[in-house]
Amino acid sequence: MPQVAPLYLDSIEAVDRFLAELGQPRAIAIDTEGASFHRFVDRIYLLQLSTEHHHAVIDPLPIGTPERLGKLLQDRQVEVVLHDADYDLRLLRKDYGWQVNALFDTRVASQLLGLRAFGLAALLEQFFGIKLDKKHQRADWSMRPLSADMLEYAALDTRWLLDLRTRLRSDLEKAGRWHWAQEEFERAEGTQWTGDESQAFLKLKGARDLTRRELARLRELVLWRDDIARELDRATFRVAGNEVLLDLSKAAPTSSGELSKVKGFPRSMSESRMQGVLDAVRRGSAVPEADLPRFPKTVRWDRDPDFDDRVGRLKAVRDAAAEKLELDPGVLCSRDRMEAVARKMPTSLEAFEEIPEMRRWQVEVLGEGFLKSLRTGRGGATATKVTVPVAVQLPALPDEPAAGPASVSVKLPSPAVGGDDSPYRPED
Repeated sequence: MPQVAPLYLDSIEAVDRFLAELGQPRAIAIDTEGASFHRFVDRIYLLQLSTEHHHAVIDPLPIGTPERLGKLLQDRQVEVVLHDADYDLRLLRKDYGWQVNALFDTRVASQLLGLRAFGLAALLEQFFGIKLDKKHQRADWSMRPLSADMLEYAALDTRWLLDLRTRLRSDLEKAGRWHWAQEEFERAEGTQWTGDESQAFLKLKGARDLTRRELARLRELVLWRDDIARELDRATFRVAGNEVLLDLSKAAPTSSGELSKVKGFPRSMSESRMQGVLDAVRRGSAVPEADLPRFPKTVRWDRDPDFDDRVGRLKAVRDAAAEKLELDPGVLCSRDRMEAVARKMPTSLEAFEEIPEMRRWQVEVLGEGFLKSLRTGRGGATATKVTVPVAVQLPALPDEPAAGPASVSVKLPSPAVGGDDSPYRPED
């Protein structure tokens, strides 16, 4: 593949000239760089984009919102290709108000093909023999100036995305799964951040182990940490880690001496900030009993002694089909979707339309099997034969012939009684 040096664009005039040269591309690859590992407020610090013959890195800090690029990315006639699009889509919506309307996510596409290594580096090596250097993976993209080495590294995230997209779409079409991907992409296009940030303290790992009084202290401590992190524009964990806040909530220190005994508490913290910690603990301890925070009540379902049995039978259908299709079971159908089916108890394929969690392609693949398993009931037949109504041609790896079409017939054993609903989550 030809190596075209990326352009570095740090003025709105340069961006507009570059985009004018592109004309109306059929597809554009894009990536964003944030700095949540370093900064309190995460935002877009770099925009990388590629077309078939052009590559550029845009510095939005001196530019602001590159409006012309926004019009291009929101054009329904321009396919926007990203890898692991969720976070990028949220940042684009938050910072610029843009919504991508013709998405192709190479991560989702690879998962729907059953590929188990679906990080960008793994995919580029598998399909093209390209090895990405990860030396700037934790770089602070908010720093300026950025070195030429960092800019070249950033540009690699989009350089081969269009070629990867072409290979993945071809394999999806051969496997009869292109319409699966289209449905997933359409659902993802409206992704944005939602939720009440004032309740973020309840989402900390370990918060559910606290008493309501300790939760009140934790709430105040999180507010204290956010204030300091905002003032310093520093990632919150660089001020104090979550474990430290949880331990402080339990220990309820009342003096600097007691603070120093808490494992992990920053020893270099100034006296004024240490006093801020003690004040936060004191405020949490003073909250009236009636006003103590509590976790929101979850949806209560009528007691159903057969619910777990139904979910188990649905899971058996899902797992057997996933094995035949060579898919990760969670990608084929996540547990929360099976639970939604078990609660709704559909009696026809049309009834699945009342279960918004279920995709049309999932009903196509699993619907008949799910219906049969629900009709079986407890103590029913020992096995159910399910035919997955899709012609499957598994994707060919480089230099390997594709497998021929196969009709998938699944023999299911009797099962034991036993969020975000997307399985396409970012990697650790």
